[in-house]
Amino acid sequence: MLRRFNNNPINKDRRRELRSNPTRAESELWHGLRNHRSGYKFRRQQGLGPFIVDFYCPAFHLAVEVDGATHDSLEQQEYDSRRSEYLRANGIDAIRFTDGEVLWSVDICVAKIAERIEEIKRGRGGTSESTTPTPP
Repeated sequence: MLRRFNNNPINKDRRRELRSNPTRAESELWHGLRNHRSGYKFRRQQGLGPFIVDFYCPAFHLAVEVDGATHDSLEQQEYDSRRSEYLRANGIDAIRFTDGEVLWSVDICVAKIAERIEEIKRGRGGTSESTTPTPP
């Protein structure tokens, strides 16, 4: 039986709901990603296995997450940890931003995403979730 990794039909309604009702930070970042002239294509609320990520760049297997206050709860942190492990195990790199980081400067977040893509292109992408660049 073929495993459905991208956009599992079970999550279709939830993905549609999330796209229709984005947080302010998600809207701002989506606007920044769409207006970035780098040519990198992103999808919103992409299903990856049993999980949904806020943004996904399929060409570079990069997930982008925007974490609001709901991610502070212990239950949500455990869920995020399971999702991160699943993504890593399937060769997907992830970068995370808080709502505050996005709302403070979308341009800086978009630049960090572009920087991560360049690292991936050079083969040094890893599967880190840190938004802080690692020293060489």
